[in-house]
Amino acid sequence: MDVTQVIERISIRIRTMSLLDVERVVQIDRLSFSLPWSERTYRLELTENSAAYLFVAELEYQLKQPIVGYVGFWFLVDEAHISTLAVHPEYREQGIGRRLLEEALIEALRLGADLVTLEVRESNEGPIDLYEKFGFRFKARKARYYRDNHEDALLMVLEDLPGWREKSLEG
Repeated sequence: MDVTQVIERISIRIRTMSLLDVERVVQIDRLSFSLPWSERTYRLELTENSAAYLFVAELEYQLKQPIVGYVGFWFLVDEAHISTLAVHPEYREQGIGRRLLEEALIEALRLGADLVTLEVRESNEGPIDLYEKFGFRFKARKARYYRDNHEDALLMVLEDLPGWREKSLEG
């Protein structure tokens, strides 16, 4: 039995991130990004940033290392900005990123967001495809945005979050 077959039978639960999750989230962050956030940054997001909303995806019924992904966004007035989203490399391509993004968008909508923005590396094709499936569209290029290799970032925008929800309920 391969990993894919096992994962298909494992139940994923999305819940609010807690301080107890930070160590595992930082591990996933380091595996996922060349410029990972620090443990301190996550702790500050959870304890000091009232605009921050963070969630984790965990494997239900798993006692050791159940967290396999996370998402965060900042909410200000009527706009949400996806600040981070990652899935552990061993669990990618299983729909976990999609579930995390959907949960973030539903929470942003509940808070009153009309618009959602994010930045993504222009070379990061998998996430770009995911964002486009959710209705995000290219808005602008941020030249040399990433300081590790000076790669451009694409600013993507979901301009009608309430309309997105209506469409997702139809389909």
